[in-house]
Amino acid sequence: MFKKLILLDFDGVVIDGIEEYWYSSVLACKSYLQSKQISDNINSNMKVPEIFQELRPYVKYGWEMVLITHEILKRNEPLCDNNKREFLTNYKTKCIETLKKNNWSSEKLQTSLDRSRNNQIFTDLEKWIKLHKPFNEVLRFMQKAKGLDLKTGIISTKEEKFTSMILKNINVSTDMIFGYKSGNKIDILRKLTKEYKIICFLEDRKQTLIEIINDSQTSVVPCFLAEWGYLKESDKYNLPTSINLLKLKDLEEILANSI
Repeated sequence: MFKKLILLDFDGVVIDGIEEYWYSSVLACKSYLQSKQISDNINSNMKVPEIFQELRPYVKYGWEMVLITHEILKRNEPLCDNNKREFLTNYKTKCIETLKKNNWSSEKLQTSLDRSRNNQIFTDLEKWIKLHKPFNEVLRFMQKAKGLDLKTGIISTKEEKFTSMILKNINVSTDMIFGYKSGNKIDILRKLTKEYKIICFLEDRKQTLIEIINDSQTSVVPCFLAEWGYLKESDKYNLPTSINLLKLKDLEEILANSI
């Protein structure tokens, strides 16, 4: 008999990491990209700009955060309220154009983000951890799941060691952690469905859930869209019947239905 498994996305579902993403991306731009388009005198501690928060729901991979941050910080024609509409409307195309224009690769940007995080962890781990704000309701949900002998797992676009470090420092244990080096979420789910009965995948990216329910090997996975996550307002409407919009207060219904 297959063990039951609850799977969760990490950033936006278990923790709110918007401050960390902004701060780490600013440091990546400042210290590792060596872009002549941004000033050497950037205030690393500046508040997370509204436009960065607005763009967050469009992001799939961590390297995109560095790219967006660079576009916001650059001296000439920075990304701002006046020109954001075109960028948002053509998000994927604009990201590709920006990579080509600067002769970057997604790998280079991801490496710069990872180096930025490693540097912060080495110099001030406590400060870096505090940039992540856990959703306490989700932490309690995970603890109760363990008490019911349910396995729990995290699928994150962060590197596995960063996710593990955060969970350890907020006193949360999980049976498995998958970082971006483990592959994309559908491939991970395909493998897990052969070993576990997945009773829930909790994610805050609508398109990811749509891809999961449309894949023949993962369509059996019950999918939940986290209302508290990084959602566009439009994400909450016209959901396929196989995707359930979930509020924080209704988390425990998943546990009740798993028994």
